[in-house]
Amino acid sequence: MIATEDIVNYCNQRTKLQAIKDFPGSFNGLQVQNSGTISKIGASVDAGLVPFQHAISKGIDFIITHHGLFWSPPLPITGPTYKKIKLCLDHNLAVYGSHLPLDCHPEIGNNAILAQKLELLPTSTFLPYEGVDIGLITKNTHSRKDLSNRLNSIFPKGVNAMEFGTEKPSTIAILTGSGQSAVDKIIGAGTDTLITGELRQHHFNLAQELKLNLYACGHYATETFGVDALAREVSAKFNLPYEFIETECPL
Repeated sequence: MIATEDIVNYCNQRTKLQAIKDFPGSFNGLQVQNSGTISKIGASVDAGLVPFQHAISKGIDFIITHHGLFWSPPLPITGPTYKKIKLCLDHNLAVYGSHLPLDCHPEIGNNAILAQKLELLPTSTFLPYEGVDIGLITKNTHSRKDLSNRLNSIFPKGVNAMEFGTEKPSTIAILTGSGQSAVDKIIGAGTDTLITGELRQHHFNLAQELKLNLYACGHYATETFGVDALAREVSAKFNLPYEFIETECPL
């Protein structure tokens, strides 16, 4: 058994929690406490009732999530919120959340790991939020066709490709999760190509009009990497078993 506090402190330091501000209403760090010791680590993109149920059935008592429990002003603990909190307390499940810190981390962040999987070399960052860039710029040597093939291999559930830019972009922007704030910023960052999770319908028109390559690979799918990497590190450091909780989200 490992002290919950030791694992929380490690996660806080590894994700540089204090240095990275997140969106208003979100909360990074320990979100639900347990009795004080941990026997098995889990990870899930979302802090949902079903992921919690799966985690408990597998004996997990510390779960690292990307989309944590808190995203808005305080809500009454009723309905699904009550069920989730009660489930955690009844089954000694501690919940840890890490959002933007696990998107932009240079080693275990979603952007960085996706770049590594695509064999793209990080060169700089873009899209500042509260003083920290949350997007990644990479150097590319692959053709657009090769890039598309690689993306479809990593994301077999489907990639929505809008290819109106250069056929062999020298640089590529990466912003996992929601890419809505990045589309009109990538040209200023020196590229016409963006790999992201989800976009809106009007971005198709922008891709045509601005001559961009946009690849929407799924919000959930592009954000599985960071929590998995952090949880694996925790598992190795504290010699605890680990399991990723897959929820088959199609979006």
